[in-house]
Amino acid sequence: MSQIVAGGKRQVSAKPTAVDDSPQQYLTFSLGGEVFALGILNVKEIIEFGNVTEIPMMPPFIRGVINLRGAVVPVIDLSARFGGKSSTVSRRTCIVIVEVENEDSKQDLGVIVDAVNEVLEIPRAEIEPAPSFGAKIRADFIKGMGKVDGRFVIILNVERVLSTEEIAMLARIGDDDGNAVPSE
Repeated sequence: MSQIVAGGKRQVSAKPTAVDDSPQQYLTFSLGGEVFALGILNVKEIIEFGNVTEIPMMPPFIRGVINLRGAVVPVIDLSARFGGKSSTVSRRTCIVIVEVENEDSKQDLGVIVDAVNEVLEIPRAEIEPAPSFGAKIRADFIKGMGKVDGRFVIILNVERVLSTEEIAMLARIGDDDGNAVPSE
């Protein structure tokens, strides 16, 4: 709350600041029986699972690449990235195309999820900090825990789920001319 001084009297303005409790939108999805969320501003589109071309000698969580309207997009298996077994493909399995920022560029990535649920608005006041222990995934992968209808939704930190080095490697996969500049 901002204070206004008028004629020697202090009044408190009822005008809230823009960042206080404005709800944020998140795409929620299921993965291994848990509900996760990604900031909607990172999500570009959702497509059916299919036509993933495997690439030899990649880490197990890199499922391969897809051709998305002429662009080569690396596809990540989040379940494997979190240390679990590879996702089992079902009729509800989707690839969520997200945009991840890397130091000076942006990279589109496909993320395999068991099923897309819905878009939720979660007020900032309903988001708790990431737990320091007890989560099934690394704490630095978690941006926060959103409280929705008495349950928690794990809000992922997209930039942390993939380290800078891994993003650079993914950028080289998707680089059309193969001349990606190595990261420092």
